[in-house]
Formats: sequence, C-alpha cells, structure tokens
Amino acid sequence: MDVINTSGRRKASVARIYLSKGTGNITVNGKDYKTYFPQKHIQYNVTEPFGILEVENIYDVKVVVRGGGFKGQAHAIRLAISKAFTKLNEDFRVPLKKQKMLTRDARVVERKKYGKPKARKSFQFSKR
Repeated sequence: MDVINTSGRRKASVARIYLSKGTGNITVNGKDYKTYFPQKHIQYNVTEPFGILEVENIYDVKVVVRGGGFKGQAHAIRLAISKAFTKLNEDFRVPLKKQKMLTRDARVVERKKYGKPKARKSFQFSKR
C-alpha cells in the first residue's frame, strides 16, 4: 500500500490528508494532533474513524488543514480520514456510513444582507 490522499470540508475548513502504513502517528500542519488540538473532545473527533474500525496504531496520517475554526477543522479531518478508509477497503464503508462519518455537513454561515447589521438581525424598530 502506498499513500492514499483525500480531502474533507466543513464550514470554511478544507483538510487534505495522506494515509499510509505506519505506527499511528497523526500530524496536523507539521505538529502532533494532540498539541494542535489541545481539547480532548476535539482530539476524539479526529480519531473517531480509527476507533469505529478498530485500526489504531496501524496507519499514519499527515494532515494539511486550512481555514475555519478548530472544530470545523477537526470535522473536516474526520471526513477526510473516513473517505480514505473507504478508498483503502470497501468493507470499511458500512460501519462508517452507519455512524454518519461519510456525510458532508453542508451548513455554512449565511451571508450578510444589505441594510441589516447581520444576516437576519435588524436594527431596533421605533414605532413613534
């Protein structure tokens, strides 16, 4: 097996990952994922596909992620890793699909409208 690369997106974040055989190292933008994402629940989001498929410490993942916040980046990485596992082995598709790891969450921030301070918020209305 050589390197498998896929991409995942969430909100404004775009993650490109490179999956290869290894010892379970996950590097995000050149840093270990535990230092890049210090919160435990965000670290769990990144490693969730490994736990579902029970393939921890078998594959190395190199991630390049840009844009958005840390939570959107973690979800983009999660989607990219799930897509890479389905490329690697088609049998992995069923458990990942059952846990909704392969669906792209298309919700993005609504654009600001002219004449309003935000997308839907209006200025205070005075009747008299």
